[in-house]
Amino acid sequence: MREPHPQHPREKALKVNLEDSRYGSFAEIGAGQEVVRWFFQAGGAAGTVAKSISAYDMAVSDAIYGKCDRYVCRERLEAMLNYEYDLTLERLALDRGERTAFFSFANTVSARNYQGTNECHGWLGVRFQAEPGAQASEIIIHVRMLDSENALQQEALGVVGVNLVYGACFLSDDPDLLVQSLLDGLSVNRLEVDMVDFSGAAFERVDNRILSLRLVQLGLSDAAMFAADGRVLQPSEHLRKKSVLVERGRFRPVTHVNIDMLDSALTTMEAEADAEPGETVAIMEMALKNLNTGGDVDLDDFIARAEVLEAAGHTVLISDYPEYHRLASYLSRNTSGRIGVTMGAHSLAELFDESYYQDLAGGLLEGFGRLFKNKVKLYIYPYRDPATGQLVRADNLEVPTQLRHLYQHLMDNGYIVQLERFNEDYLGIFSPNVLQQISEGNASWEDQVPDVVAEKIKRQKLFGYA
Repeated sequence: MREPHPQHPREKALKVNLEDSRYGSFAEIGAGQEVVRWFFQAGGAAGTVAKSISAYDMAVSDAIYGKCDRYVCRERLEAMLNYEYDLTLERLALDRGERTAFFSFANTVSARNYQGTNECHGWLGVRFQAEPGAQASEIIIHVRMLDSENALQQEALGVVGVNLVYGACFLSDDPDLLVQSLLDGLSVNRLEVDMVDFSGAAFERVDNRILSLRLVQLGLSDAAMFAADGRVLQPSEHLRKKSVLVERGRFRPVTHVNIDMLDSALTTMEAEADAEPGETVAIMEMALKNLNTGGDVDLDDFIARAEVLEAAGHTVLISDYPEYHRLASYLSRNTSGRIGVTMGAHSLAELFDESYYQDLAGGLLEGFGRLFKNKVKLYIYPYRDPATGQLVRADNLEVPTQLRHLYQHLMDNGYIVQLERFNEDYLGIFSPNVLQQISEGNASWEDQVPDVVAEKIKRQKLFGYA
């Protein structure tokens, strides 16, 4: 059984310093020497710190690590890690490589400026040997600093940096525990960790998609994103200045109607007058509440959904935003481009249910004000009522009498857009029915999902396929 690990950054730094086999370098850009400072102040730093460097000046930084379009980005962090780790091995491996596990920590950070006008965020990473002579492993994280004062942001940065170095030294065999420890000594009100990426020899069996989910489950972030190939993405970097289109669903599994809805909305969105061809990022979003089964997330079920979305070639967002207006606010924080949300007509009807907005002082009007304030449009896919056979569209949707004028205002001003391009043959497809057919061995489910999805389900025996 693992001994309880220390919680305070000074205790963590001291434990690293007293570990004879750990030795490495620290390189920090922006927000001061906040991480290495803990190791110097804890005592015994001579046993850990081979080198500490701060390259504030852009010309100095470029001279060491090469030119970069932006200085607070993953590209710059990786250049720092590459340079510092290789230099550490070059200078020290021959003399002490047999008994030393080397590491290099780096960060590049933008803390609050004097005017308070900048984005307060940072990239932190550590490249390390799990044991002397081992191949390198790496952990990269992205953080958003939420304190209102520069000094407090620097303090929080120092703490999370110590937690990261400590985790690499002592918790690399338990990535889930390592992620949980990142905010030791902090709170989610001070710092958000919206991306983690584990790679290298120590993490060959780690699925970063599960760790992305854990960020949201643990409350370290309200959302996490990964690409169709499973690579984790940092939302503000991936979405920066782009238009975004989101479809929310359970995707259990993803079906023809899910794909047709997104394709139709994407075609419509990019045909609009203020659109640039190819500028829009299309995302499949799963709300955390839609992943819970019996009060907790079934990881096998989550991976099955991620696998079929990967087969369909789509970027995935996991969020803790059950309300659409919170999802829209999150997207607008990460891009200055247009935002589209596509949904079925039945989901649009639910948006006009006033009980949906009980937590807002301004009720439905406040919710709609938040939803539509940042270049947001809703693209509505029709729904065939199974009881009546009627095709329900945005232009014939029934809303409560007292909200009809509001609804018409949103329609007339283009906030709600009816999708005209859709495949009527897909309107009778419902994911719960497909899921039941898979579990029952009814082969008709294969006609209701894309071929690549059917192949993936059968090959990997997903969703109870036998």
